[in-house]
Amino acid sequence: MEFDAVVVGGGLVGAALARALRGAQLALIARERPAAPGAGFDSRVYAVSPGNARFLAGLQAWQRMPEARVTPVHAMRVHGDGKSVLEFDAYRAGVSELAWIVEDGWLQDALWQELAAQDGLQLFAPAACERLEVGAEAARLALRDGRTLAARLVIGADGAHSSMREQAGIRVREHAYGQVAVVANFACQRRHDNVASQWFQGGPVLALLPLPGDHVSMVWSTTQAHAAHLLALAPSALALEVAQASQHALGELAVVTPARGFALRRLIAARMVAPRLALVGDAAHVVHPLAGQGANLGFQDARELAQVLAARGPYRDPGDLRLLRRYERARAEAILAMRGAVHGLYWLFDVRSAPLAWLRNAGLDLTNRLSVMKNVLMR
Repeated sequence: MEFDAVVVGGGLVGAALARALRGAQLALIARERPAAPGAGFDSRVYAVSPGNARFLAGLQAWQRMPEARVTPVHAMRVHGDGKSVLEFDAYRAGVSELAWIVEDGWLQDALWQELAAQDGLQLFAPAACERLEVGAEAARLALRDGRTLAARLVIGADGAHSSMREQAGIRVREHAYGQVAVVANFACQRRHDNVASQWFQGGPVLALLPLPGDHVSMVWSTTQAHAAHLLALAPSALALEVAQASQHALGELAVVTPARGFALRRLIAARMVAPRLALVGDAAHVVHPLAGQGANLGFQDARELAQVLAARGPYRDPGDLRLLRRYERARAEAILAMRGAVHGLYWLFDVRSAPLAWLRNAGLDLTNRLSVMKNVLMR
């Protein structure tokens, strides 16, 4: 079986890229098809930027999600580990929203509904890729069930433990943060008013993101020991601890989705491309979730790679390394800037030095008074 391109990995970024490449002869290899979303809230949520919301709308996926399960963020409050607060407001910045909070299951479902009807796309799910062989004219992928696919371009969207990256011999630099992201959803006594809140706690970072109705999604990036403590708590005790840590901003809380934990690390691939291979999303870069930008970076990868391939002309080989380097160069600055900003924030608020604590909180207060600087950060 021969294709123009094969996307390996059926998560959000891989599915979005396969959709963005409609019109080509494609294959998508995924370990499983996503389950239909249930009535309850998903434990994994994403803050999708307005630009990426427009990208997903162009794929006809954004419109497929029920309006009631998509929550706009109209403001954000960032609390330092002192008394400083930095506030962002969409209205004052002249935008309709800062971001949209969406659940993983609903967005996956929307993308896969579009993929199921896409002409020229063949879905291999459930399936797993065992071996990648790159030749002068095409790459070959051997599946675990014995089938072999040939493609002029292979796209690795297979996550942080990317098999495509490893088989292509692309090195990675990794750093374990020694933290775990504990996630759970809560019903809240007070209205969240579409405000996302974040508390820096001298290392740990607690975020409460607005969900439909009087509900919020928690992401608490904290030490491994504290995470183990949180995950062992009874639901009522967890709700009380989160309410106290968030200064009772939303009143009493009640757990509606059980807590889960995910180990945190930073990862950057030495290259995003190789002969007949391009990496996107977590296969190329993983950042700390304190800025909520991991999925956004992945969607931007997908959008840029799709644009580079669409502009190449009808006869140019999509696996040409010189062409793929255009994509790599186009993404380099944005990824470097986001990595630097996120890791810098993590380091700044992780340091226990009293002078630095004063400096970072004074910086938050100063930034909060400078509307021009705040508008630059929001955009």
